[in-house]
Amino acid sequence: MDYNYPIRHEWSTAEMITVVAFYEAVEKAYESGILKEQLMDAYRGFKKVVPSMAEEKTLDKEFEEVSGYVSYRVVKAAKDAANGDMIRGARR
Repeated sequence: MDYNYPIRHEWSTAEMITVVAFYEAVEKAYESGILKEQLMDAYRGFKKVVPSMAEEKTLDKEFEEVSGYVSYRVVKAAKDAANGDMIRGARR
C-alpha cells in the first residue's frame, strides 16, 4: 500500500512501531486473513499506546480514509471468534 499510517509525533519510536504493527495486522486481515491471536496481540499493544477510545476512533477514521480498511470490524470479528480462527475483513 502507498499511504501514510496515522501516527502522532509525540509518540516514541517504539510506540509508533506498535501502532503501525496493529494497522499492518488489519491490512493482513483484509488482504489474506490473520489468526485471531495475532490480531488481538497487535490490538493489545495498540491499546497500550492509545488507551483512549476517543483517540482510537480518531486514528481508525484516519486509517480508514487512507486505506479503505475498517479496523473496528476486524477487531470485533476477532473478539467474537474462537481461538485459532482466521479473521478476514470485508470491504464495504
